[in-house]
Amino acid sequence: QVQLLESGGGLVQPGGSLRLSCAASGSIFSINAMGWYRQAPGKQRELVAVITRGGSTNYADSVKGRFTISRDGAKNMVYLQMNSLKPEDTADYYCNADSLSRRYWGRGTQVTVSS
Repeated sequence: QVQLLESGGGLVQPGGSLRLSCAASGSIFSINAMGWYRQAPGKQRELVAVITRGGSTNYADSVKGRFTISRDGAKNMVYLQMNSLKPEDTADYYCNADSLSRRYWGRGTQVTVSS
């Protein structure tokens, strides 16, 4: 079993930055990849960024060049550094962890980008 807890969301002005954190606990040895998803009001949940245990990353086109996902294995933490934020980045952001057999989700943290 894996538990995920997000933090770092909040209200930020356009052009600003936030760093989201995801703390993983439980059977973390089983995790192959972790990622961030977001769900904006009225929209489906979409992949934002993913990082594998080996460190390879992938990003949604909408956030490439602005967001950076990273992982600190020693601390069992995954981060999403979000720069140059836009109003369209407003969403609930969810931490995800994938094992070979299961997907785990945090409860989300809200990011609002507004002037």
